Amino acid sequence: MIKIILVEDQAMLRESLSLAINAQDDMETIAMLSNASDALDAANEHHPDLMLMDVCTEDDASGIAAAAQIKRHLPGIRVVVMTGVPEITFIEQAHAAGADSFVYKNVSTSELLSIIRSTMEGYSTFPAAQLGDKTLDLLDEEEIRILRLVCENKSRREIADELFLSEGTVKRRISTILAKTGYDSIMKLAVHAVSDGYIVPNLK
Repeated sequence: MIKIILVEDQAMLRESLSLAINAQDDMETIAMLSNASDALDAANEHHPDLMLMDVCTEDDASGIAAAAQIKRHLPGIRVVVMTGVPEITFIEQAHAAGADSFVYKNVSTSELLSIIRSTMEGYSTFPAAQLGDKTLDLLDEEEIRILRLVCENKSRREIADELFLSEGTVKRRISTILAKTGYDSIMKLAVHAVSDGYIVPNLK
């Protein structure tokens, strides 16, 4: 029996996923959480085989950050990260956190259950990045970090301090970002990136 802790902040989805899991002969939900910051404590208390973890949870807590904690302290627990948001760096972040698999919420329930089973058997599933906006695909890693901080309403000075760059370098990099994407304002690009879900600011 695969013992699963489900971390999902949307109550309806959490309950429907739990029902689907509990309807299987080989798996059961042993705990449900709405906030990923509680995941490590729950794992220590309930001793699951697998954590099914949403990325964006209650109070802006990050399921990816929680996955990293769990894999660091309880490496024997499998972690499947899931999201309905097309954020352009989530797959890479989940890899770096040590997650065992990653799935988008637009998959069928049967496919999700299959991924849980294969993950428990030692197979990792990571989809190709779903970059719905090819303009952001043109940006390099540092430019994405700068844009993310703009989306968090950081000033040019604050961005420079956080990334250990000079203000002049940040200004030049922003000019490059605008040239690559065709926008005439970094704030317009930031609003577009956040409103369409390609960047999720302020995840803890």
